[in-house]
Amino acid sequence: MFKKIMVSWLGLFLVACSSVEVSKEAPELSAGMLMKEYKIGVGDLLQVSVWRNPDLSISVPVRPDGKISVPLVGDVVAAGRTSPELSQELAKGIGSFVRNPEVTVIVTDPRSANYLQRVRVTGSVKQPQSLGYQQGMTVMDVVLQAGGVTPFGVANGALLYRQTEHGLKVYPVYLEDILEEGKLETNYELAPSDILTVPERVF
Repeated sequence: MFKKIMVSWLGLFLVACSSVEVSKEAPELSAGMLMKEYKIGVGDLLQVSVWRNPDLSISVPVRPDGKISVPLVGDVVAAGRTSPELSQELAKGIGSFVRNPEVTVIVTDPRSANYLQRVRVTGSVKQPQSLGYQQGMTVMDVVLQAGGVTPFGVANGALLYRQTEHGLKVYPVYLEDILEEGKLETNYELAPSDILTVPERVF
């Protein structure tokens, strides 16, 4: 069932991307791709710090209802917001009691499902996968987790789709060279939301 859903979703994605030109350059992996503004989720542990007011500074988990309880302010919705957004909201509330408060919110333990940024391996692999992103993971890592290429897959025809600040980029990946010959030129390091797809051989 999962495989059928993945294949259907991939078909729609590839139709939308059919006009995108395949890049001849190696993909860039910018810090911005790895550090997209994280949205706080249920279960995350937050450190709320109010400068020069240690009594108001707390470590607090995000409750199942998406809220946290903060001194002087009470319950505040945290889930779905970024740390700067929540900091601003708390500063407004605390500002009714403390003059010009400087509030900082840091996610010290990101436990929510939002933390599991994904990379996807689709097409002619044995087990199409949607995998939790881990910094440093490569094309070879995710293909091995997907069980490798099927006998009907065109390993050296694989494509890596990456959304960049300049739009969608597509890069050729030579999986046969990587897996069979140890040529690692296209064993690219992956970024969150990358999609690697292996086409099926046309007889």
